[in-house]
Amino acid sequence: MAGGEGIPGAPGNGETLAHLLARRILLDGPLSVGAFMAEALGHPRLGYYMRQDPFGVGGDFTTAPEISQMFGELVGLWCAESWARLGGPGPFHLVEVGPGRGTLMADLLRAAAVLPLFRDNATVHLVETSPVLRERQRQTLQPLLGDALRWHDRLEEVPDGPTILVANEFFDALPIRQVQKTAHGWFERLVDIDPAGSAEEPRFRFVLEAFGSSGSRLVPDALRDQPDGSVVEVSPASQAVARAIGARLAAAPGAALLIDYGYAYGPVAGDTLQAVRRHAFAPVLDAPGEADLTAHVDFAAIAAAAREGGAESFGPVEQGEWLCRLGIRERAAALSAKATPAQARDIRAALDRLIDPAQMGRLFKLIALASPGAFARETPPAGFETP
Repeated sequence: MAGGEGIPGAPGNGETLAHLLARRILLDGPLSVGAFMAEALGHPRLGYYMRQDPFGVGGDFTTAPEISQMFGELVGLWCAESWARLGGPGPFHLVEVGPGRGTLMADLLRAAAVLPLFRDNATVHLVETSPVLRERQRQTLQPLLGDALRWHDRLEEVPDGPTILVANEFFDALPIRQVQKTAHGWFERLVDIDPAGSAEEPRFRFVLEAFGSSGSRLVPDALRDQPDGSVVEVSPASQAVARAIGARLAAAPGAALLIDYGYAYGPVAGDTLQAVRRHAFAPVLDAPGEADLTAHVDFAAIAAAAREGGAESFGPVEQGEWLCRLGIRERAAALSAKATPAQARDIRAALDRLIDPAQMGRLFKLIALASPGAFARETPPAGFETP
């Protein structure tokens, strides 16, 4: 993202991202929702992910790897088994996009040690733009990996070759565009300056693009007849990443596991853009750069884009079902057998949070991607078997 390049009077000490965005809007006009989201999360100096570690109890939200080691362990077993079923193609790239604190990768590697050749042949690549999180990942993983650890700003920077890739809660934070139905047709939603604010404390509001909006071209044919007021979300950025993963898997043996929350079968109309701060919802347009912004993932669109890139897709499968198929109940029982009563209660609470349909078990889903012909339909990747 340009991060305000070319805007006179770049923010100085004490000037916030809101000031920068307000100045940009004054010069160039309202921003698309995607442009606002990209700046709020990824501005090089003032973006949400660039300045802080947002994970865990002391942050703004908690992801599955931070809830329990069991999650990362089962992901690790899936990766090791997938690599073996691909023929164990010698040296390979073990890639995580959006690796958080490195917790998932650490648990993954510990579990994958059951297949020593997997560990011995892996070079770990982390696709991460945040300097704060890179440092946390270094602290977590360098003692385990030493020099077999690489960082990249973009997936395209990872060298070509056999690949096992994991993405947990990555796609939900990629920018989306929103289009709204009115009596006059579909118009893209934009972010403009709210007159209720001031130069000292800018505020923002949603507006609709003027007549002649190009946003109507974003609406899938299946949703064009939605009632007035309906909102459709599209993520070209997510589709571009999925397409790149598909192309990588088409070019060399590999598999990918994508885990996130969203719609199993789209497209679906609905405004799902949300802000989270201190484990609670916050107004989406307030204090950009101070809260996490996410939206539901359209798994059908992600899978379709990956297939366009040349990969095959499996799923989606609900997280609770997938974890149970891979043995999380049995793993919880084994951990509890060696635990104190208090630890056993924590293990049970973590298990419930991960698999209960009313918590993460149903909303979160997984799809697997693989090189063409790597897995027969009758023997899909682990956890993606047809019931």
